[in-house]
Amino acid sequence: MMDAQELADAIRARQVSCVEVMTAYLDHIETLNPRVNAIVALQNRATLIAQSEERDLSLARGEWMGPLHGFPLAVKDLMPVKGIRMTMGSPIYKDFVPGADGIMVERLRQAGGIFIGKTNTPEFGLGSHTYNSVYGPTRNAYNPSRSAGGSSGGAAVALALRMLPVADGSDFGGSLRNPAGWNNVFGFRTGMGVVPSNAEDGWLPSMGVVGPMARNVPDLAMLLSVQAGYDARAPLSCIGDGSVFQRRLESDLKGKRIAWSGDFQGYLPFEAGVLDVCTGALKVFESLGCSVEEDQPQYPIESVWQAWLTLRAWQSGASLLPYYSDPARRALLKPEAVFEVERGLKLTAFDISAASAIRTAWYQAVRRLFERYDYWIAPTAQLFPFDVNLSWPQEIAGKQMQTYHEWMKVVLPITMSGCPALAAPAGFSPGGLPIGIQIVGPLHSELACLQLAYGYDAATQWAAKRLPRLLG
Repeated sequence: MMDAQELADAIRARQVSCVEVMTAYLDHIETLNPRVNAIVALQNRATLIAQSEERDLSLARGEWMGPLHGFPLAVKDLMPVKGIRMTMGSPIYKDFVPGADGIMVERLRQAGGIFIGKTNTPEFGLGSHTYNSVYGPTRNAYNPSRSAGGSSGGAAVALALRMLPVADGSDFGGSLRNPAGWNNVFGFRTGMGVVPSNAEDGWLPSMGVVGPMARNVPDLAMLLSVQAGYDARAPLSCIGDGSVFQRRLESDLKGKRIAWSGDFQGYLPFEAGVLDVCTGALKVFESLGCSVEEDQPQYPIESVWQAWLTLRAWQSGASLLPYYSDPARRALLKPEAVFEVERGLKLTAFDISAASAIRTAWYQAVRRLFERYDYWIAPTAQLFPFDVNLSWPQEIAGKQMQTYHEWMKVVLPITMSGCPALAAPAGFSPGGLPIGIQIVGPLHSELACLQLAYGYDAATQWAAKRLPRLLG
C-alpha cells in the first residue's frame, strides 16, 4: 500500500481510481482484519464502491475535494459518523446510529474521505487496552497474542497492517501515544483546541484531545492539516486553520536541546528492556546534531499523579454518571467506569479546584523546563505489550498497580502539562515487541514537534523497514 501523501497525489493525478483504491483496501481488510479485529462496523462493499465511483466522477469533472479524496477511512468508535453504528465499546450503545457527523468527521468528509467503518476502542475509551463486550479485543499488529494498547488501539493496528492510509485518534491518558508506540506508528496528542471536537460542556476543557495517526510524519501532518482549525461550535478551539501543517517539515536540528526524563529519577517502574530501547533512540537525535541531557520538570511527580486522579474522576465520571444513576444501565458498565463515577461522587468543587491548582503549578514547572530545552522526551509506556487476555497489568517490575491506569503513569504528567506530545517508534524488544517515545514541546509548538519527528523518522524509517509478520 502507498503512503498517504503518495496515494493522494496518485488519486488526484488519476493514476489510480478511487474504485481501485477502495477495492484494494477492502480486499486487504477482508484478509487481515479477522486476525486482529481492528476495524469494526464495516460497511457494505457495494455502497462503498458506489461512493468511490462518485469520487472518480468528481475528479473527471475537475472537482477535487481535498487531500483525502477517495481515501477509505475508519473513525475511532468514540466519534459520531452519520449513518454508521457508534457503540463506544458499550453494550448500552450497541445499536446506536448517529444522525450527524462530529466536527472532526465533518472535516474528513469535506476533504473527500469515504467512511468504511469504525476502529475499535475500549468501553467509553477507558483504559489503554482495546477490548469491549460488543466487539471483543483488538490484537497487536506485531504479535496478536498481545495488547494493541488503547484507547486508539484499533486505529494503530489498522495503520500498522496497512488497512487504512491514515487514522484519527484521541488521547486523555495516552490513548494516542501508547497504541502508536506499541504498533510502530505515529500518534500526535495535540494541544488543547488545536483539533475541535464536540463536547457537552464547551467551556470547561477536557484533558482529552483529538489528533492524527499515520505511518510517517508527512502523512501525520497532512491529516492534521485537515483536522485542525477554529470552529465556532467549540468556543475554546484555536483561531486559524490547519494550513500551518502544510509547510515543509525539513529543518535544521543542529543545536536543539532535548531533556530526557527516563524513569523520573526512579519514581516509575519499567519492564526490563524498555528504557534500553528508548535510550537507544536518543542516539539518533544526537546524530542529527541535537544535545540530550537527563532532566525533568522540578516538581513532585506524586502530587501530579494524585491531581490527575481527581481531575480524571471529575471529567470522566461526570459523563458516565447518567448510566451509573440508572441501575439497569449501571449493570452494563465495566468496573473501570464504575470506579471513575464513584471516585467522582466523593469529590467536592474545592477538591477539583485544588487539583487544578496543582496542575497549574506543574505546568509552570514544565514551562521552566522549556526555558532550558527545546524538547522533552519520555517513553510511551512503562512496559512492552502485555497479554491480550489481561484487563490491565497488575504489576510492573514487581511494583503493584493500584488502579487500572497507574501503569500508564509515564504519559499522565504530559497530559497534565497540556503540551503537544508526538509518539514515534523507538524500536523493538529482543522478542520483537514495539515501544515508542514521546516528543514533547512547549504549548503551541505542534509544528516544531513535527519537524523534530520528521528528522528522526527520516533517519530511522522504523514503520517502513520493520513490517508486521502478518503482512508476510
